[in-house]
Amino acid sequence: MKYFSFIILIVAVIFVQQSVAQSIYLDELDLSAMECGWGTPEANKSVEGNPLIIAGQKFEHGVGTHAVSTFLLNLDGKGKRFTAFVGVDDEVVPEKASIQFYVVGDKKVLWESGVMKKPDAAKKVDVDISGVKLLGLLVTDAGDWIDYDHADWCDAKIELTENIPLADIVVKTKVEPYILTPKPSDLPKINGANVFGVRPGNPFLYTIAATGKRPMTFSAENLPDGLSLDGATGIITGKIIKEGEYKVTLSAKNVFGNARRELRIKVGSQISLTPPMGWNSWNCWACSVDDAKVRASADAMVSSGLINHGWTYINIDDCWEIKPDAKEPELQGELRDKNGMINTNKKFPDMKALADIVHSKGLKIGIYSGPGPLTCAGFTASYQYELQDAQRYADWGIDYLKYDWCSYSKIAKDRSLPELKKPYQVMRDALSKVPRDIVYSLCQYGMGNVWEWGEEVGGNCWRTTGDITDTWSSMSGIGFNQSGHEKFAGPGHWNDPDMLVVGLVGWGPQLHPSNLTPDEQYTHISLWSLLCSPLLIGADMSRLDDFTLNLLTNDEVIEINQDPLGIQARRIFNEDGKQIWMKEMEDGSKAVGLFYPDLSDKKEPASYFSWGEKKSAKTILKGTDIGISGKFKVRDVWRQKDIGVFENQFETEVPYHGVVLLKVVKKH
Repeated sequence: MKYFSFIILIVAVIFVQQSVAQSIYLDELDLSAMECGWGTPEANKSVEGNPLIIAGQKFEHGVGTHAVSTFLLNLDGKGKRFTAFVGVDDEVVPEKASIQFYVVGDKKVLWESGVMKKPDAAKKVDVDISGVKLLGLLVTDAGDWIDYDHADWCDAKIELTENIPLADIVVKTKVEPYILTPKPSDLPKINGANVFGVRPGNPFLYTIAATGKRPMTFSAENLPDGLSLDGATGIITGKIIKEGEYKVTLSAKNVFGNARRELRIKVGSQISLTPPMGWNSWNCWACSVDDAKVRASADAMVSSGLINHGWTYINIDDCWEIKPDAKEPELQGELRDKNGMINTNKKFPDMKALADIVHSKGLKIGIYSGPGPLTCAGFTASYQYELQDAQRYADWGIDYLKYDWCSYSKIAKDRSLPELKKPYQVMRDALSKVPRDIVYSLCQYGMGNVWEWGEEVGGNCWRTTGDITDTWSSMSGIGFNQSGHEKFAGPGHWNDPDMLVVGLVGWGPQLHPSNLTPDEQYTHISLWSLLCSPLLIGADMSRLDDFTLNLLTNDEVIEINQDPLGIQARRIFNEDGKQIWMKEMEDGSKAVGLFYPDLSDKKEPASYFSWGEKKSAKTILKGTDIGISGKFKVRDVWRQKDIGVFENQFETEVPYHGVVLLKVVKKH
């Protein structure tokens, strides 16, 4: 009997060993393939690098991520169970976070948490995954945007019936970049905006953007009194006193030929007649920004040739000021001088000298502050010192101000429209008192439908949304939700869906290549150009690869964004996961983006995953939908190539998450 019991015990042990051949913690896997709506997924830490804690309960194992987050795993039918504890990490602001967890197997929801908030206790996940080939782990924003949605998969473990190499489990969808746009010709060609606004008597700075073989010389006919042109650099400077519109003929000449183009200079009350184009420090350097990095970015703007395509602004974001109670010596000091003028921290020893360097290259420089006592990162802001700060910016030679709400939330009585408008009007009044044109960018994340009143308080552009990150869920969720805002945009006042997340990004100092696929990056640049959005590069400018540089230097794409008519694109089709956006151009043509974002049903959790499928969608553009009857000519803007003449409609395949960007002209 004892012998028989012993045999049974051995059989049972063998059965258990065979039924669970391998147990894998989620934190053992390669997390680089996990999409994270903000920051970077962390093994055994929260997304901010803290211990994993849910409602006071600490976990040693797990993965900290941020909604919207996806992770697709190839189990090849060898899974047995998935277990975990999930919830909102304790590091977040309680009233902000709301998330929902899902476990999805082969497109079917196997488990869902319901909406979770802080301080909800961790919920246990215990799911039978037998036979599942592809397992998807999903965290959504529960429908109220991703702010503070820090999500933890704690003690997350996959039990397998057979061993699978860890490297084979994670589904990676990395696609090699591909370049569509041909290199510029050696022939001279003048690019960039052909209309420019300046206020009477204020400093004028405009660089003729031109591609072609160097050396190149520049000239200008009918240049207004008060302006002068440097023929070697193409930089126009000076002041115009008299209001009016001046038509100037620009010329760029090299050994291969001579290019000419008209520039309309409008001297009056409006500036920023086309959306600002440039660079902002935040998405790559965040608070690790310093004088050297800004100088390097300005150098790179010139050496990379971006300046020859109309890229203009070098903008310093947060962390240039003194930080109250800072422990770091380089951030310490007197907040303001005896006259209330703001001081810089030691990382920026001479802001005026920095601005002069940037201007000498034919570029402009921007800065950052906010209406509250402190900036978002806790540095000195402008509350009750608005006039002194505006004067300081003018003295330094600042050309652009990003003004970020943040700590003003402690000053505002509520979120009523008068309270939302007030601080922005105060700074607008201050900027109007200084003798310098400073582009005024309102950053308050779209509160109170700012697009409806941003122009009223003097904004030149205004953020319509929360912060963007380099994920498909963030970029597409922002970009494709701009429909309806077009009626509020125009020359001098633009909707701003946030900065460009291409190239090396990471919110400093550690950077990574954008998590957007090549198709998604083409979508990003195409959509932002159609939307007349400010185009602000968020990458490390000194390390632009060929693909990113090609993305940013297609002059026909840039012309769509910089069209003087300033009409923002509107969505004219939205069915079956496909969208078509159309923008009227000054020359009578139509800029049209055919997109396949596949956002038609984000209520279905499985739709957040591609499931390894490569697909495209047949898309039809009808001439009547864009106001054209009969025959029309179609040009592929990214490839800078005419496709042909079509009658009544044009049909093409659009890649998944991709775009076909067209210029359409009626054929007479």
